[in-house]
Order: sequence, then structure tokens, then C-alpha cells
Amino acid sequence: MKTFSKRALLRASAAPAILGASLIASAAIAQDAPQAAEAPAAGDTIIVTGSLIRNPNLQSASPVNATTADEIELQQANVAEELLREIPGIVPSIGSAVNNGNGGFSFVNLRGLGSNRNVVLLDGVRIVPAELNGRFDLNNVPLALIERVDVLTGGASTTYGADAISGVVNFVTKQDFSGFEASLANQITDEGDGHTIRFDVTTGANFDDGRGNVVLGIGYQQADPVYQGARKIGQNTISSSTGQGAGSGTSVPTRFSVPGSGTLQVAPDGQSLVGTYAPFNFAPDNIFQTPFERFNIYAAGRYEISDAVEVYSRGLFTKNTVSTIIAPSGSFGIAVDIPLANPYLTAGIRNQLCAANGIGQAACDAGALATDPNDPNYQTVTSAMFRRAVEVGPRISDYSNTVFDYRLGLRGGITDTIDWDIFGAYGESDQVQTIQGYTLNSRVAESMLATNTETCLSGNAECVPVNWFSPTAGGISPEGAAFLTANSTVQTRTTLAQVRGTISGDFGVTSPWAAQPISFAVGGEYRKYGARQQSDELARSGDLGGAGGAAPNIDGGYDVYEAIGELVLPIISDRPFFDELTVQAGVRYSSYTVDAAGKPGYNTTTWKVQGNWAPTAGLNIRGGYSRAVRAPNIAELFTPENTLLTNLTNDPCATINDEGDRIAPEPTGVLRDVCLAQGANAGNVGSINVPIAGQANVTTGGNLALGPEKSNSYTIGAVFTPAFVPGFSVSVDYYNIKITGAITTPSPDDAIAACFGAGNLSVSNPACTIIRRDPLTGGLNGDPNTTRGLFAGLSNLGRLATDGIDVIANYRKDVGFATLALAFNGNWTNKSTFQSTPSDVNRDCVGLYSVNCGSLQPEFQWTLRTTLAFENMDHSLVWRHLDGFRSENGGLFVGVPVGYTGEEDFNTIPAYDYFDWTSRFNLTDNVTFTLTVQNLFNKKPPIVGSDAGPTSWNSGNTYPSTYDALGRRYGAAIKLRF
Repeated sequence: MKTFSKRALLRASAAPAILGASLIASAAIAQDAPQAAEAPAAGDTIIVTGSLIRNPNLQSASPVNATTADEIELQQANVAEELLREIPGIVPSIGSAVNNGNGGFSFVNLRGLGSNRNVVLLDGVRIVPAELNGRFDLNNVPLALIERVDVLTGGASTTYGADAISGVVNFVTKQDFSGFEASLANQITDEGDGHTIRFDVTTGANFDDGRGNVVLGIGYQQADPVYQGARKIGQNTISSSTGQGAGSGTSVPTRFSVPGSGTLQVAPDGQSLVGTYAPFNFAPDNIFQTPFERFNIYAAGRYEISDAVEVYSRGLFTKNTVSTIIAPSGSFGIAVDIPLANPYLTAGIRNQLCAANGIGQAACDAGALATDPNDPNYQTVTSAMFRRAVEVGPRISDYSNTVFDYRLGLRGGITDTIDWDIFGAYGESDQVQTIQGYTLNSRVAESMLATNTETCLSGNAECVPVNWFSPTAGGISPEGAAFLTANSTVQTRTTLAQVRGTISGDFGVTSPWAAQPISFAVGGEYRKYGARQQSDELARSGDLGGAGGAAPNIDGGYDVYEAIGELVLPIISDRPFFDELTVQAGVRYSSYTVDAAGKPGYNTTTWKVQGNWAPTAGLNIRGGYSRAVRAPNIAELFTPENTLLTNLTNDPCATINDEGDRIAPEPTGVLRDVCLAQGANAGNVGSINVPIAGQANVTTGGNLALGPEKSNSYTIGAVFTPAFVPGFSVSVDYYNIKITGAITTPSPDDAIAACFGAGNLSVSNPACTIIRRDPLTGGLNGDPNTTRGLFAGLSNLGRLATDGIDVIANYRKDVGFATLALAFNGNWTNKSTFQSTPSDVNRDCVGLYSVNCGSLQPEFQWTLRTTLAFENMDHSLVWRHLDGFRSENGGLFVGVPVGYTGEEDFNTIPAYDYFDWTSRFNLTDNVTFTLTVQNLFNKKPPIVGSDAGPTSWNSGNTYPSTYDALGRRYGAAIKLRF
């Protein structure tokens, strides 16, 4: 049997990879800084991220961007999402700066291809997803135990299975940790808010003469909210089109739909309805930093049972709470029946409603006195009502997330050069969303059905009549607020069970021209995914006012069985012009079974071919081509059809804007016919409002007919480490990723263009008739039960593509009084295109912002860290650069916006440069003190208004996930090591 060293095999999946050409970009560290983890000994078997073959001489043929533990410490990131957000080529995804649209999680989005198209690993192994789209929550990464983070570009499905279309992020933990380490970190903004505290303790020990090791890490973190109103840019909701105070048409006082007049608002004197609106300023009530609290425990251990077998295990437990806070709830265009005898209805408003609904004055006057529904004179009028329930307070969703994931495995040697490894893992993620502060649509309607101030016509003793006609806030009494609201819960549970076994090594067979033998890996893998969303009756019904749609029950899962093979073939080495020539190849066959009656399974094959050629010792040329797949996830397969909200500012049928001004004449001809065919009527077709607050209804859902999407990607690059410039290295890599059969939905503009675009406008065009309007207002907002809005069905008709260049350069030199280290990491994105169907626009969103483009993706982006390391301290400056952007369609505001004194151009965002400073001091051999200043020059975020892009990204009149909306932040941390 094979005898192996105490680290050789069992650190294999987590030991630092020999990246060679991937160039770990880390800063210099103070020369006397103690190191917590021992470097791998010579001869240790090492895994390269992106391969299952363990070979200490293997260099990565795929570009890998590595961030070391030292870099993490200098950056003082609180969660993994903050760390990854600053790596060029990673587009901001859901995280702490996303408020409206944050489901309590943080994700990573490689190359802008979607956070569901990359895989996040811990020591090369998947962790249980957090939600139904199969994405891992970065809040669960134990940063204090991370040795490095590898970001691998391009299709990696051959090595890691489906979903790794754009690449993988591999968090590698510290191995064989021995000792004790405790750290305490605090951060606060220049404004004195946004306080964050983080505390971590790590302890580990070797035992039985080094045959075993155990490590335990415990952490706590807490972050305070920062409201948008606490920053100048978020104090007013600003229209991207006019630059003036804007906001939501669901405001105070109430707006009512009036046949022939559109929607009218209660006048300041409360005696009539008028056509000028006072939009609701929702920005100050939202937040730039979500409140967050986390407890986490991580434990790992290994023990050599014999000279040839070692057992290893890892357990992770995390409980975190994330809260999102948005502006108050209310009635967002729901249909209400208004009794003419409503006690709060003034004579002037009553007469307007009667006249508009064809009720004569005598009947109207009689109806005003008919308080009993059995009275022949009793009458009601139906209207769509828009009223912000400011008396209730903000809408709050508290997300309590609990995750545990456990792995147990055995590994050892078959021969001196062939190893085996088998493990099983199981994880569960449970989330409870508690929804507070939402009014119920049914109770709003019930509270309107009253003919006295004490009781409702429903006979419900708990019902409180509400004065919806008050010209000011206060019409909802405390008793009324208590009746209108109720808490709701949504529970989401996901599971992942997996087993993987591999045999890897070499048979001692060598090419005649090479020194290293041919290496291989073969194995099999099984994964079983399950996910369930269970909502209470309120959440399922869609009765929560302003919840963006119902939360239906969802239950689904699938199994996948896989066979894997990889090969590394060293062809030539140590020859003229061929210091090294190596070819790598791999294949994975997968068979899927979906847990749905009548749903046939499907099979996929992914493969890769890569190579390294080093003409000389200082130059390495690498490249590869791969086929990857992504299987539809549980949400895409099993979600029932549901009406939600999407971003839309342009409705071709609309004639009135959010301020009540007429912006277009009444539709005529075919346009009028189409608007009517979509659900408008003769009484409202000439007075349709634009989508309220830039949001419209959209109907979408899962599709069991979906199949896997496919990706072809290739990379080619070179690494240069010239001997004549000691300490310098640079890599340049071109990547190209194309996805066909992509699982996509049309963008809002695509759905509109499919009907209203040139040559498409027709009452017989299905893309027109599938759009459904509110029968009361003719608009695309309203009660989801009657207004389906746009249709965005999932299909395999999409195409995505991106390509660009990554550059990583490092330089280190002793300058006499200190060591100078420069680390540059840059990305140029040539294009990032999205086409939802073959007939839709093939849209390139690089350098653009709009409701169609999601999170911002710059053309150029880089970071440069410059560090001077002295004997017992080091000082480090990071320069982060973002290229400029422009509005996709133009036509936005140019001038002096409300609340500002200088001219602003909402059509462009200039290039941005941020600088962060870190100073680290070794106070003793065991104590390190670190000071940081982020956004050193307190650069303010760009202002583009509130509806220049999607709500999740364009919030507080800027893009807070891309640009720093909090301002300058100070941090201090102390670390003890023994």
C-alpha cells in the first residue's frame, strides 16, 4: 500500500494551487507578520482549481484570478460579496446595497452572464443552494478561515458539473491550522452611521504526531442600516426624464380612476378630484445598506487511520438575518366599490363620480342618503384607487436564514502514484421571511364599503371604516391601520445531497520527449436537489398591497448522475522552444431526472481541451476550448404562473405622465384598436397613465418543457515572467463565451417592441393581445387579479455572448528602506450581448444603462494595489477605476435637478476612480493592528434619477451596488495570534 506524508493527500482539495500562469495578485506583507497556515511541503499533492487531477507540477491552462488571505485582510471586507464585487470582470449582483429586490441573500455574477450561470465552491465542492434558483448565498462564507479565493473564467462544467457556464468561484480554506487566532473589526462611515462590527475566533491543533488535525472557527457580524434619506442623493425621488421631484403615483392624497378623465387626485381642500398629482417621495424611506446580523460556525478535521487511508470531515453552520425596508404600502390601483353614502365622501367628489359614471344628479343625491344596501336608492361606483398608507409605516421583510452543510470522506493511495477519494455531503438551507407593514387589498376594499364611521357593510366586527378622501395624511386612524395590516410569512427550504468518487494519478507512462508522466482522473458523481417554498394564505393570495405579486407554493427537485474523465498529457519538456508543451482534456456525461410526472429526463455531455506551451522558461502560452451546459433550475421548472412587477417607463398607449400632464394625444387608428384589444375601453383609452414609479405588471412562470442551455467558450493567453526584470510577472488572457438555447425571458422593452415596434402593430398579433391592461384605468398597473400586464414567458430561445481581455500584473522589489509591491488586475469587456428570442433586439449592454441592462458592466475596469512593507508595518493604497457609461436610449434630463445647484447630465456617467488606504502594524509578534479608509477622497456617487434602470440596481437616484453611496468609511481591526 502507498505510504504518504501527513499532508500529501488530505490537503489536496484545499492546498494552495500551483497557479503558475494564473499569477496570484497579493500585496506585500510586513516582514515579521506571523503566518497562520504552513505552506505546502515539497512533494505534496496539490489540486489546481479547474481540474480533478492532483499533480504538483500541473499549471492551470484556464485563467485563474486568485485573492489571498493577506489581500482579504488588507481590504477588510465584511462578507464575501464585498470582496468579490471589486474584482474586475465580476458584475455587481444582489448584495447589501440592494434593497428593493433583495431576498435576503448575496450572490456573484461572473462576466455579467447571470448569477445563476456560475458555481460557488468551498474547497472545490458545492454547498447547498440558498434558494430555488440554485444559487449559493455568499453570506455563508467563513471569511476568517479563507486562505484564498480562486475565480476561474469560462466553462467549467466538465470539472464541476452544470451551471458553471461563466466559471466558478472557489473559496479555499486554511488547512492544518494550528494555534489560536482572534480578530475584532469595526467600520463606520464619515457621517457616523452604517456601523459594522465583526468578531472571529479560530483555533486548531495537530495531534497524534501530526496524523490528525482539527480546526474550529466561530464568527459574529452585525451591520446597521443606512437610509437613503441620510445622503443628499437619496433625499428626493428624482425623475430621470425631467430632473424634478417625482416618485410614485400611489401617494397622499388618494387618486381615483374616473371614466373619461384618467386618474384624478383629491384636491387640497378635499372637495373635488383634480388632474394634477403630488407624487410620493419614496426614496428617503429606502436604504443604501441593509441591516445584517450573522452567526457562523465552521469545523474541519482529518485523521490518518493508517498509512494508506485518511478520513476527513467538514461542517458549516450559519444563521443570518437580513432586513429590507421600503416605502409604505397602500392601495396600488386595486378596484374598490365606493358607496355614494360613504360618510367621508364629500358632495363635490360624489357629484364628479356620479357624472362620470352616468348617474343622474337626482339619483346621486338619493344615493348619498341610502345607507342600507337594501335601499333601492343605494348605489356604488367602482374605481381603481391609489393611496399610500403612510400612517402604517414602512414595509419590512425580515429574512432569517439558517444553513448547515456537512461533508465526510475517505481518501488514500492505491499505489505510489494513484490516489482515490470518495466523499458524501448533505446540506439544508432554511429561510423564513416575515413580512410586516403591508396593507391587505381585501381589507382596503372592505374599509371603503361603509355608510357610517363606525361599522362596515361587510358585517365584520373588526372592520374599521377609513377616510380615503382626506386631503392630507391622517385619514387612516391607528385603529384603521391595525385593521388594514397583517403579518405574513414565506418559508423556503432547499436541500443538496451529493456523493463523488474519483481515482487520479498516473501509471508512470511518459511521452518520449517529456519528463512528467501522463496524469488522469476518472470518477462518478451524484447530486440530488430539492426545494420548496411554502407561503401562508396572505402571501399566496397576492392580497399584500405593494408586495410585487403573490408568493405561490413551489415544490420540486431533480437528480443527476454523472461520469467524469480528465487527462493531462505532457508532450515535450526541456527542449529548445519547448520548455513545456502539455495538453489537457476532460469529459463529463450527465443524466438528469426531474421530479415531475410526464417530464422526460435528458442527457448532456460536456468536454474541454486545453493546452500550455512554454517556448522558454519565462514565457507560457495557454488556451482552451470547452463545451458547458446549464440545466434549468427548480424555480425555472416549477414556479406557477404569477403576476409580478417589472421596470417599464414607456407605454405607447399612455397619454398622461406621473404629474398628471398630458404627454401625447389620444390614440387613434390601429394604435387605438390595439390598446382596446389589450383591455382598455372607450372611457379610459384617451387618459391612460404611464407606468407608476416606472413599474408595470408582468406575468411569468416556470416551464417544465425547458431543456439545458449550451455554451461554447474559449480562452487564449500568455504569461510573461522575464528573468531580466526580477519580481515582475504579467498575464494577458482573451476569453469568449457564447450561450445558445439560453433560458431567458423577454426584457420589458422587447415585450413592448414585439407588439408596438415597426411592422408589428396589429390586433391579430399574439404579441399584442397577450398584453393585458387594467379594465378600470387602461394602464399596465393595477390589481394582479385583473391586470396581467406584459407577458414574459421562459423559453430556450435566448442567446448570450461576451468576450474580453483580463490582465494581471505583479511587481515586487526591495527598494532599500522597504519592499515595494505592485498588483494590477484589469478587465476589458468587448461586448456582453443578450437576445431573448431570435426576433428580439440583440442588445449589447457594455457601457450602457437602461431598464433592459440590469447591473452595470463597464468596458474598462481595474484595480491597482501599491504596498510598501517595512519591518513591522506596511502601508497599502488601492486605486479602483470604472469606465464611464451612457444611457442606452438617451433623452434623459440635462440641467439642474431638484435639490442640487449645479447642472447634471443624466444621460452619462463619467469614469470613476476610488482610492482606499490601509495601514497595518505588527505591535508584537502576536498582535496586528489594521487601519483602513475606504473611498479616501469621499467621492460622491453619480446621479441619474430614479427610473434610469431596474429598481434593484437603480435605487436612490444612483447605482449603489456599483458606486459608493455611503461615502468615506473608517475601519479598525485588531488580530491576536498564538
